[in-house]
Amino acid sequence: MATKRIRLKSLPPLPKRSEEENDRLVKAHQKKLVRIQQALLFTGERAVVVFEGMDAAGKGGTIRRLAWAMDPRSLKVWPIGAPNEIEAKQHYLQRFWTRLPEKTQISVFDRSWYGRVLVERVEGFTPRKDWQRAYREINEFERQLVDNGFRVVKIFLHISKEQQREELIERMRDPLKRWKLSFDDFRNRARWSDYVKAIEDMFDRTNTAVAPWHVVASDDKPAARAEALGILVKQLSKGLDLSLPPLDRKIARTALKMLGKDALKSER
Repeated sequence: MATKRIRLKSLPPLPKRSEEENDRLVKAHQKKLVRIQQALLFTGERAVVVFEGMDAAGKGGTIRRLAWAMDPRSLKVWPIGAPNEIEAKQHYLQRFWTRLPEKTQISVFDRSWYGRVLVERVEGFTPRKDWQRAYREINEFERQLVDNGFRVVKIFLHISKEQQREELIERMRDPLKRWKLSFDDFRNRARWSDYVKAIEDMFDRTNTAVAPWHVVASDDKPAARAEALGILVKQLSKGLDLSLPPLDRKIARTALKMLGKDALKSER
């Protein structure tokens, strides 16, 4: 178990940058993520990315910028809500096993199995003995993934209660953002302190050496997106050869024959 204790009130602030600087950082990270995705295609490895966070903390915007950069054929985003009628009768981890990536692929979870120790705990959807047991089950689940060659990255985006209020008001006022609002946003906000306690207990119990948490203060959304993508680049690229692969010789010979010598000239 990792020893570092994470407390939401003690998160370090992100560097103050201009909007242009954050945009440049995001674009640079996106280019590296493309290289990482290509490298996974050659190694046959796979990755699981978990996004958790307070409502209106910016998970959706960060995931969109991740998805925009990558080939959708080997990237799958799973938005996780309440289990359906069939899933509710099964073990809570079963619906996540079926959504794990195949070799060479990346699965991104917009909320995840951590719902067991967050919303299900706070709202009383799950008996105490069951969510208490879930910490061990989750750690064992993630250990199995890592032991089987999955790269696992867990990111939590945290927003202050004051900033969340501003975000919810903006969503109410903007017709193009109202679809993001739900009753759950206000139900969860009413139990803010209970969620903070559950989140920090989650960190204490599941911030492990094999699958550590990366927590980002996200009151400044552009800076938080750049930070989160930077974390993904750093964690997913560990041990990967990101150099550009050479052109297959057979393809090169065929191209030379059918397209001419100009086809093999580099534009760089």
